[in-house]
Amino acid sequence: MKLQMFLILIFANCLRCLAQKEIDCGSTSVQDSLFEVYSKRARAFGFEHPGWDQSYDSLLAICPNIAEAFQEKGLPHLFKGNLIKVFEYNDKAVELDPKRWTAYRGYLFCIYAKNYEKAIADFERASQLTPNGFIQDHTFWFFLALCYIELGNYEQAEGFLQKDIAQQKRGEGKNDPHFNSLLYLGIVYYLMSEYDKAEMWLRDCLQLYEQHPMANYYLGMTMKITGNSQQKLYFEKAKQYARDGYLLNEPNSASLTFPKQVSIQEMESQ
Repeated sequence: MKLQMFLILIFANCLRCLAQKEIDCGSTSVQDSLFEVYSKRARAFGFEHPGWDQSYDSLLAICPNIAEAFQEKGLPHLFKGNLIKVFEYNDKAVELDPKRWTAYRGYLFCIYAKNYEKAIADFERASQLTPNGFIQDHTFWFFLALCYIELGNYEQAEGFLQKDIAQQKRGEGKNDPHFNSLLYLGIVYYLMSEYDKAEMWLRDCLQLYEQHPMANYYLGMTMKITGNSQQKLYFEKAKQYARDGYLLNEPNSASLTFPKQVSIQEMESQ
């Protein structure tokens, strides 16, 4: 391992010496080639090894304008929960390449930092830079909707979720929308006391993912309010699927809390 690090440092120093004359850091192909080399080395070390940071520091010493290198430097801090450092690096990534990284920072603000105003600003900007874009398997509209749910503006959230589903059904309209788009539209209608619509969208969610604990729980809650005797069935399903380990099926959903997420304790209380 020491020999490997020694060779990396020698290689980095050689490239540094030649950088001014021979490396065109403004070239996308050059940036991509260098990033491929150094990211491969970083991943050989892993997040928790100092070699991860050292690899990207060596890359940035050669070309300090590679946005993705800054984003990658933030990843270990994301898993450690050090959001100050995460945003320090992601701010730099956005500064260098706003078209690619603005939406990702918005996602971090929405899901990790719970700073919904900043998340909204980033997703609105990202929608201008990359119309009809996706991040983490969702449209920008989806995350805007989550922000407005948490801010208590359910009508705004409803509108964004409708846009989210419409974008997913583009073309011939045969694409199934993401089950969590259906889940959250059902939750929005539940929160707006439109229980018939809530039941319809939650049932649609369960058609795609029948073991979804939250969809079963909110369908049970909807039926509890409307007096439907099937409520007990869905509460039991919610508890059993949660005990069996079924989740939202979002990235890192085992360790994160999503908007209006229900704990197993809350499910057990029904």
